Amino acid sequence: MRLKDQVAVITGAGGGIGLEIARTFVREGASVAVADLDGGSAARAATELGAGQAIPLAMDVTREEEVDAGVTRVIETFGRIDILVCNAGVQVISRLEALTLAEWQKVLAVHLDGAFLATRAALRHMYPRGRGSIIYMGSVHSKEASVLKAPYVAAKHGLIGLAQVVAKEGARHGVRANVVCPGFVRTALVERQIPEQARALGISEQEVVSSVMLKETVDGKFTTTRDVAEAALFFASFESAALTGQSLVVSHGWSMH
Repeated sequence: MRLKDQVAVITGAGGGIGLEIARTFVREGASVAVADLDGGSAARAATELGAGQAIPLAMDVTREEEVDAGVTRVIETFGRIDILVCNAGVQVISRLEALTLAEWQKVLAVHLDGAFLATRAALRHMYPRGRGSIIYMGSVHSKEASVLKAPYVAAKHGLIGLAQVVAKEGARHGVRANVVCPGFVRTALVERQIPEQARALGISEQEVVSSVMLKETVDGKFTTTRDVAEAALFFASFESAALTGQSLVVSHGWSMH
């Protein structure tokens, strides 16, 4: 097993991509802390993953005290943190001229403030042990831009910069940092975008899927949660600092950077 006896914290893991990563890590021998804004979803996910293998954390990643308390509970329960996956995310669909400051700040707070707070809390425990792997959930929008998604694109670009700083600062402490950049994955977040984009662009929902979301892929297919989880496992289980500060696009060829 590639993650035998390791401990992972995964934010936004009550469903979708985060839950699939948790399943994959447990399959590979890890114990997992399932963090989610929805405490009920976190609890159900932890139950699915198995007693002794997973604990739930009700966590708003934008609240410093909740993040720090959650990480403290992980240390009290499992004794250490080997892997952090910053996966929590939200989306707002709006043209820039109609976007409110509150909407802008909400998206950046979850993606960037949340990643910073979780990273800082984890590093304080990884550094003394001389090892750790931090994985940020970026997007093709970490490298490309799309209309209607200004705060999301800005936030996802920012995660690459954060990962590269963590990679440089963490190197002498044995900590690596990398970014997984999925294409469109048909999660609840993406399902909500389809009608929103259809209204904003004045096209049908099917056209949003075929002509917006999947137009640039090589085969017209959505990326799956399993695809993303396997990429996260690759980063988590890599054994040396040869792979740090990098981003891996998983998008059926939508972006080939």
